[in-house]
Amino acid sequence: MSIFQFHKNIKIRLVESFLGSTIGGMIFPFMAIYLSHHFGMKTAGLLLLLNVFVGIGLNFFGGYFSDQFGRKKVIVIAETLRFLAFFTMMLCNSPWFSSPLLTFFMMTVNSVCWGLAGPANQAMLIDVSKPEERKLMYTIMYWTNNLSVALGGIAGGFLFQHYLFELLLALSVAALLTWVLITFFIDESYTPKQTAAKSPAVHAKTMLSGYKRVFTDHIFVLYVLAGLLVLSMEFQLTNYVSIRLANDMPQQHLMNWTFGGIEMTGFLRTENTVLVVITALFATRIVEKWKDRYTLVLSCLVFVAGYAFISYSTNMWVLFLAMLAATVAEVLRVPVQQNYMANLPPADARSSYMAVAGLTFNLAMLICSLTVTLSAFLSGFMTSVFITATGLAGVLLFQRIAPELDKRVKKEEELQQKAQ
Repeated sequence: MSIFQFHKNIKIRLVESFLGSTIGGMIFPFMAIYLSHHFGMKTAGLLLLLNVFVGIGLNFFGGYFSDQFGRKKVIVIAETLRFLAFFTMMLCNSPWFSSPLLTFFMMTVNSVCWGLAGPANQAMLIDVSKPEERKLMYTIMYWTNNLSVALGGIAGGFLFQHYLFELLLALSVAALLTWVLITFFIDESYTPKQTAAKSPAVHAKTMLSGYKRVFTDHIFVLYVLAGLLVLSMEFQLTNYVSIRLANDMPQQHLMNWTFGGIEMTGFLRTENTVLVVITALFATRIVEKWKDRYTLVLSCLVFVAGYAFISYSTNMWVLFLAMLAATVAEVLRVPVQQNYMANLPPADARSSYMAVAGLTFNLAMLICSLTVTLSAFLSGFMTSVFITATGLAGVLLFQRIAPELDKRVKKEEELQQKAQ
């Protein structure tokens, strides 16, 4: 299987995602600094929290609209709004005009766009991909995403403070290019059944009924929950672990270099990114040799063990080795986990399913916030036990539902073969 055999929607999505994520990575990770500078720390925190909840709420609407009206229509509307938001942000931070408040409102519009387009994008990828392509597709997307985040983060660290206008100009151009690609070159992947026009009340009732269907799919819900619990361990690195290392890790000496816990957190993040970029290139070949259920459970187990050590140890070499094990396990886990996810939703409700799955990121961050609060009352050892128990609960859930997952995958593959 080669990338050149992918449907053109997938290839276009890979290109525009890499371009947009790279430039966006130069800006959005640093917007908390921008907001705190203009509004103060407390207000900035509330504004960022508001953005998160707006994104979560619109995620549900995006999933419903995509299943009701088609993927492309929703994505085009979202990308149009996104371009206008980025263009306005550029004007609000230009040499001629400055408006931090309007900049924040446009950040909120961008969150709206992510909520609307996210489920439709994920559903479209499933629509146009074949079961045998998906592991490679998700591996490549995972690789490009990590590479773009790394490149964007490095460049943004140097450019954000003094070249924000130029970065926003580049982001606006990228958004315009994305709009052109999606509007004129991407095909609609799902045409819903024609129905009579509905009133807003009927739409609301239909949407609630649709999400009731999703939440009563117990295998899917348990699968999302398991993924959430495992993923939360990775997010601890930039939350509880970073705080613990900053407070507890003694000064380390490597050759003629002295560094502390804050720098160690940066090293671990860099190690993770570099290893992902290198090892993801070989992940598909390795994963194809093993059964999916064993790959998923064993890789999650190693991943949890790695972060368990990271959550407790202050030894530099233990931390490096634990991150190595956790990252290799992560690279093996992600394509298998996403491939299972692609086979769970029925065709007529894929976006709604993806909207629910998309909550994983926000809920994982919520678990991490809870961990930081609990750490004020628990010892370091007990906090690590809590973090590890959370991850192990996810592994046990994966183990429990693995036979049902395989049945769903087999059923989906049979449907695909009949459709061909």
